[in-house]
Amino acid sequence: MRKIKKGDTVEVIAGKDKGKRGKILKVQPKNNRVIVEGVNMLSRHMKASQEMPQGGIVKMEGPIHISNVQLVCPRCDKRARTGINILEDGNKVRVCKKCGETVDK
Repeated sequence: MRKIKKGDTVEVIAGKDKGKRGKILKVQPKNNRVIVEGVNMLSRHMKASQEMPQGGIVKMEGPIHISNVQLVCPRCDKRARTGINILEDGNKVRVCKKCGETVDK
């Protein structure tokens, strides 16, 4: 079970975008990287194609190392570390270390 999943809201804690919050669009576990909405914006020079007849410069999110982001608890709206609790039925849930509430839906 990963500590950060697709769809979680995270805050950047290091780098040029420090302090920004965004939703995780993609997780790359092999590279230990995540792509966060609106963070680490890159400019790609696109050649003209059928999808983009004009071509031009396109802004897109680049990957950021997973150690540079921290989960934001949806209940207390603060950055928090997470723990794992095992329920009676054997399922695992992520728990906020600050407020004690479950992070998973």
